[in-house]
Order: sequence, then C-alpha cells, then structure tokens
Amino acid sequence: MSEATASAPRPDPTAYVEAWADSLAQVLTQISGSPLPWTALAESPPELAQSAGNDSWILCANSGGLRGEMSLRIPAASALRLAQIFMSEPAAAAAEFTAENREAVAELLRQVAGLVASALKADRGEVQLRLDPAPGAPSWPASAVFWLRSGDDSPTAMLLEMHLSAALVAGLRAEKAEAAATAPIAANPDESRAKLGLLMDVELALTLRFGSRRLLLREVLDLNPGAVVELDRKVDEPVDVLLDGRLVARGEVVVLNGNYGVRVTEVAPATP
Repeated sequence: MSEATASAPRPDPTAYVEAWADSLAQVLTQISGSPLPWTALAESPPELAQSAGNDSWILCANSGGLRGEMSLRIPAASALRLAQIFMSEPAAAAAEFTAENREAVAELLRQVAGLVASALKADRGEVQLRLDPAPGAPSWPASAVFWLRSGDDSPTAMLLEMHLSAALVAGLRAEKAEAAATAPIAANPDESRAKLGLLMDVELALTLRFGSRRLLLREVLDLNPGAVVELDRKVDEPVDVLLDGRLVARGEVVVLNGNYGVRVTEVAPATP
C-alpha cells in the first residue's frame, strides 16, 4: 500500500469500486463468451508488481452527478491480456504491446465506464465518465487506492489499480451524508455538524500555479537542461491557488522558514 493510502482515512466508496468490477466482468464476459468475474479489493494483492515504466495509465474524469478524478494503473501483462481479449486474439504473454493494443485497452474501459455510469444513475443521476490514456501517474496524490482482480488469486490473474482523487472521495462521502439527511430523523445542529465531519478529514492537494504556456510538440522535444520557458504571467501578478485542480484563491508568494508560501489576497467565488 502506498504512503498516501496508509495515511489517508479509509472511505467507503464500495458501491463505486464494485460497479467497476461488475461492469468490467460484464463487458469481458460478453466479448470472450465465457464468464470472467472480477473482484474489488481494499488491500493490495501480493502478486501485484511495483509501478513500472511499461504500465498503462488511464485517467477517468467524473462529472455530472459525481465529480472528481480516478486514475487506473494497469500492469503491462494485464494490459496486454485485456487488449488480446478485446481484439479476440489468443493469449500470448510474450507478444509485443503495441499502440493498437493500448488503444484497445482504452476503448474497452470506455465501454466499461458506460455501464458504470448506468449503475450509478439510480443514486447519483446522470454521471459522465471520460476516459483518456495518460502518460503516467497523476500529478495529484491519491486519497484512496483500491484494486480489481480477475478470477481468483492465481499468478496469472489480471490486475488493475484504482487511484481516487480527494474530490471524488469527498463526493462519495457526500452521497452518504445526503442519504442520512433525508432519513426521517429530526434535524439538529449536532447532527448537521456530524454529517459535515464526514468530509473534514479528506486530504486535498494544494498547488500554486505561477503561469502557463502552450508549446508545440517540436518545442517540447527541443527542451534540454538550461532551457528557459517564458510563462504568460508577470512577476508582480498574483499566483493561482488550486485545490485538487480547481482555482480557489489568488495571492502573493512569500518565504516562511526557508519554504515557499502564499499570502491569500483574493478568494475565488464558489461555483456549483
């Protein structure tokens, strides 16, 4: 289990994680013509290898009735087998993992995401899940990590690692708080504070953004040590304060005890 997972409180997004396991099993069973169950795990399976450079990463952006991000890490052997099943190819562990295989995995998971959105509709309303291949691990720290495993705990089982962002975990916790609020119990201030307390220990990633710049691909390839990239912001302009990727404030950079900090000068208006 990663350090971020060990230090974070254990949320209860069970329905969300199990919806992915059930939907993945349904799609792969339809494609292969034989049952291929998947199990949701709250602890890292011992056969899962450490993150490697040949892993496949898929970023899932949740919007609509459930907001937040999830990142899927798929070990190389599991990604290859998923692609082979989706493309109706025989199992070949020594086969090369091609760009076509990578796109096949992404398309497979998009079909799975469509079933997940349908499964969430009863409780969350319309939920949109957008999946795109990612170059690697997400920039935000995971607030919770879960795993999906095909079949049993055999060494050849396929594995997926699910990284849930703090915003997604908070949304799943808020769902539970809303359900409690609609129960036929007389509301009181203490109860309201207890419901709000469900969200108070969620870890959020705070980021300072000094500016941005769009580069052509050839300009990116020309970067080397010592290169200077000019941003679109003047030195005396305030920096952006991002909370889990969303703009929440602006301020000026300060130095405290040898560390960078920010003095907030403007708070962004709340958005629905």
